Amino acid sequence: MIAFIAQIKTRNETLFYFGLLCLLCATVFLILARTTTTQVYGVNAWYKPFKFAVSTLTFAWAMAWYCFYLPDFNIKLFNWSIILLLGFEVVYIAIQASKGALSHYNSSTPLHATLFSLMALAATLATLYTAYVGWLFFKNDFPELPDYYLWAIRMGILIFVVFAFEGFAMGSRLSHTVGALNDNSNWFVVGWSKTVGDLRVSHFIGMHALQVLPILSYYLFKSTPWTIGLSLAYGLLALFTLVQALQGRPLIKAKIEIPSTQSPEDLN
Repeated sequence: MIAFIAQIKTRNETLFYFGLLCLLCATVFLILARTTTTQVYGVNAWYKPFKFAVSTLTFAWAMAWYCFYLPDFNIKLFNWSIILLLGFEVVYIAIQASKGALSHYNSSTPLHATLFSLMALAATLATLYTAYVGWLFFKNDFPELPDYYLWAIRMGILIFVVFAFEGFAMGSRLSHTVGALNDNSNWFVVGWSKTVGDLRVSHFIGMHALQVLPILSYYLFKSTPWTIGLSLAYGLLALFTLVQALQGRPLIKAKIEIPSTQSPEDLN
């Protein structure tokens, strides 16, 4: 792991330090989540910036690793675009958490509505830039890379882009759940609903194809057909959880205890 992190710094020092900053922020946010009581939609307000900081960290380091392979790529422009776009999201979400206020789906004032729209624009631009990187991986040949690893990068980026844009399904509804308004459950940190459909599940699974597929292909499968098969199965899993959420069904349904109406005499 230490060698891997050192290699990221060698490949892209700018995104390496941006990732470290996100890691530091995530640590602070998690401490605040465990030591404060401010809540938004029934969960501690600091879990949301924590999740976004971790997600930005994993994205930044993954793209730092992959973009190293691209010939004649303007890496400086890519780096600072990602830092400004995603950094803005993390900062704004943290500011709103400190107030116990919504960041996403907040149209309570013209200012909040504008900032929510700017977050959507930032995410869209970052996703489109990532899609361009994916197109470069499909367009160019990389003889120094194993075919199975190259296809894992291609498919990881493709699935990431598709399910990143799935965020519009949440934004258009002003809710991440189907069947209730922004329902959350105390399910570890992710907070996915256990009672209704939650669009965040497929969003999470699909976007992390960016890391999961290349790692599994490179270290475990080492086969192009197996990598493509894994990618299709992974994409179908993300699609299944999307369809499930749109039908209003949770990934894991909570057990509802029905109180007994029997009297002690009835039990004898």
